[in-house]
Amino acid sequence: MDHQVSLGLDTFGDVTLGPDGKSKRQDEVLRDVVEEATLADAVGIDFIGLGEHHRSDFAISSPEVVLAAIAGRTKRIKLGSAVTVLSSDDPVRVFQRFSTLNAVSGGRAEVILGRGSFSESYPLFGYDMADYDILFEEKLDLFAKLVREERVTWSGQTRTGLTDQVVYPPLGPEGMQVWVGVGGSPESVVRVVRQDLQLMLAIIGGDPRRFVPYVDLYHRAVKQLDREARPVGVHSPGFVAATDEAAQEQLWPHYQAMFGRIGRERGWPPVTKERYLDEVRNGSLYVGSPETVARKIAATVKALGLQRFDMKYSTGPQPHDQLMEGIRLYGERVIPMVREMLSEKSAA
Repeated sequence: MDHQVSLGLDTFGDVTLGPDGKSKRQDEVLRDVVEEATLADAVGIDFIGLGEHHRSDFAISSPEVVLAAIAGRTKRIKLGSAVTVLSSDDPVRVFQRFSTLNAVSGGRAEVILGRGSFSESYPLFGYDMADYDILFEEKLDLFAKLVREERVTWSGQTRTGLTDQVVYPPLGPEGMQVWVGVGGSPESVVRVVRQDLQLMLAIIGGDPRRFVPYVDLYHRAVKQLDREARPVGVHSPGFVAATDEAAQEQLWPHYQAMFGRIGRERGWPPVTKERYLDEVRNGSLYVGSPETVARKIAATVKALGLQRFDMKYSTGPQPHDQLMEGIRLYGERVIPMVREMLSEKSAA
């Protein structure tokens, strides 16, 4: 096991509560996100990912713009999306925005592409959800060409074709890491291998070890399609505080608010504290003291053979000051402990 696994953080720019107990404006939240990412860089976190959404409870609709602001305030942290909803965007424009970010940040840009877990972007940008599968399939195919070929020729059903087209600005000689977010579909895993991109598993509930078959499928597909094995990562929610009890109690009301709201939209049963605590103890909520969170991350990295783990550190309206303290603990205490635990396991 490589103990130098990359350890990052993600946020959707969840709209938080201010000191007065009222929801902050989205412009305030965006400035807070820049501050959070700046702290993440200072405490040694490897990556910050910003998720694209188009709804009232998440402030980030243009991750690349916020990432460019972060690039100007940071030195070393990798900058990416989590995810970019490629299905309702244009692959050429996505490539241009990230190749520009890569240039101005000195080669620190990454992109995680996905279908998105919400549907608001489809009608907003004039797409039909009935075309859900073909939109992503074709646009991912075009994006994979754009990051590898200087002159691109491509044709499909979902946009005008390209013939020997150069797209500017080009990537530098080091290129750019491209991940594809996958929620648990075998077909999606094989697609990532077929396009020779990097697999990011979104594990938001249940025992993470249930995803071992997807990692095994990835490696089988790599061999069968004669591809190079690339890094595999996981994205999961979590929160770090001084003690297990403090982390669980601080997060709970905001977890309840967010999943209660989304559950009402999707017809889920009400979230209970008992179910929440079971997810913390046995599932994919990385919530607790630095020691508890580090042990849980190390166990997941080892079980799945990961090269990357990103924790979504913001959940619902949790206040900015709590998020800042969680980021500090993640960088200063969790990451060193994870690296030490993995190093010890490698030597054993």
